[in-house]
Amino acid sequence: MSRERDLLLIEDDATFARALQRSFERRGYSVRQCGRIGDLPEVLTGFHPGRAVVDLKLFDASGLECIQQLRAFDPDMKIVVLTGFASIATAVEAIKLGACHYLAKPSNADDIEDAFARQGGNPDVPLGVRPSSIKTLEWERIHETLAETDFNVSETARRLGMHRRTLARKLAKRRVT
Repeated sequence: MSRERDLLLIEDDATFARALQRSFERRGYSVRQCGRIGDLPEVLTGFHPGRAVVDLKLFDASGLECIQQLRAFDPDMKIVVLTGFASIATAVEAIKLGACHYLAKPSNADDIEDAFARQGGNPDVPLGVRPSSIKTLEWERIHETLAETDFNVSETARRLGMHRRTLARKLAKRRVT
């Protein structure tokens, strides 16, 4: 398998990381996950990926620091930064440090693959905000509240103002294991 199909996923949100990993594996990628920057040297032992997806805000460090470490490991690695905390300053720094693209969450495997495929910038990119569907916004809010409650379904349902069984049905439809 070529290095182009080897992907390192650095994401501290385990549920989101599993979903992205499964999506990329279905596309033929060999994926390894890393949740903490301190685990990076161990994860890279015997694994030389051509691509990496890095969350900007990690539990124990900044994704910017992670970009530096990945660049030191392999200057030719393509790195896409994902963040729910997008700002001009972090976008500029990520690109200066060697990321090839910077994507705001919610982004999916299609968005990330498109970012890896693009060689340069796009002067025709729309200047507005990308609209999200109601279902996507609902799922993001559910997931956020689940994480806040340590995945306690009853407490999450109470905070969201919905019946526990309704929440359980929604979770069963989009199960992430």
